[in-house]
Amino acid sequence: MKPILYITISLFFLLSCKGKKETTVAMPVPEISVAYPEVRDVTLTKDYPGYLTADKTVNLVARVNGTLQSINFQPGNRVKQGQLLFVIEPTLYQNAVSQAEAELKTSQAQLEYARNSYERMKEAIKSDAVSKIQLVQAESSVAEGVAAVDNAKAALNTARTNLAYCYVRAPFDGTVDRSQYDVGSYISGSLQPVPLSTIYKDDSMYAYFNVADNQWLSMLLDESGESAQLPSEVEVKLGKDGTRIYTGKLDYLSPNVNLSTGTLNIRANLENPKGLLKSGLYVSITLPYGEQKQAILVSDASIGTDQLGKFLYVVNDSNIVHYRHIEIGQLVDGTLRQVLGGLSPQEQYVTEALMKVRDGMKVKPLPDSLPKRGK
Repeated sequence: MKPILYITISLFFLLSCKGKKETTVAMPVPEISVAYPEVRDVTLTKDYPGYLTADKTVNLVARVNGTLQSINFQPGNRVKQGQLLFVIEPTLYQNAVSQAEAELKTSQAQLEYARNSYERMKEAIKSDAVSKIQLVQAESSVAEGVAAVDNAKAALNTARTNLAYCYVRAPFDGTVDRSQYDVGSYISGSLQPVPLSTIYKDDSMYAYFNVADNQWLSMLLDESGESAQLPSEVEVKLGKDGTRIYTGKLDYLSPNVNLSTGTLNIRANLENPKGLLKSGLYVSITLPYGEQKQAILVSDASIGTDQLGKFLYVVNDSNIVHYRHIEIGQLVDGTLRQVLGGLSPQEQYVTEALMKVRDGMKVKPLPDSLPKRGK
């Protein structure tokens, strides 16, 4: 009885399935943003790593012995030329100046007395009132007095110089580093100057970078072999993704190629009025080296990367997507990438949603997504 029941049920399902019609659901064509490449003349550039240094870097030193009496600045702050920064206990040197002044006055008085005596001797010898030996002795006393006055003047100058060394001032406008010594420390600077701090003249900065000798030669000659105009300005970039940009003027080119590295050292000068740039910062220098006529440019965000390199999704006239590798050049204006090969100006490419398309897919370009073609 059970086999008959199984056969009846199977026939029922077979007849039911046979009576249904097969239906196919058409997949919707995805709408995708596409664009034609932008075509225009661009300036060719190359980026080089570099670093910043201050216009001037000077050690502030102590040249006398004594206790550090005061520090008159905040580390890292900007100071003015002539501003008092350090004071070393000056009492000893003030006393030395007073003593030297007194000794000079004494020497000058003694010289005056010797000169008067000599004049009297010259008159007295005419009447044989004094001997020639006495006259010679008087003349010698004058010479000794002159030497004593000169020595006293030199001693006074030295004393005044040492007193001035007690007051360390800023040699120019700049930013001062922290002090190497605390107030109350004893400084021994008379035999050898002792660095107290460092001041940086940072209202202007230098950016140094190196260029390979063959690259520099290619900049000197254009495609026809004629001498080319060298750039006078560069862009100095720092910060995340080079968002902060400064303009620098090239003012130095090393006269020799470094034989160890095969590079030329180049320097650019840039203004730093607010003191935001700091010595030692690593930067990127963008050096222009030529012009590219009718360059093909695409959105940098539309370029994909795989094991074989860079690629675009190109859309043909039938709106079919084709996966294509391209050769790329430099970034232009931060968002566009130069295409050196693999794409023509008349071809459109996918600009967004790269993960939604694949090779051979039919797509529908979004309205108003296509800009005018570059001529």
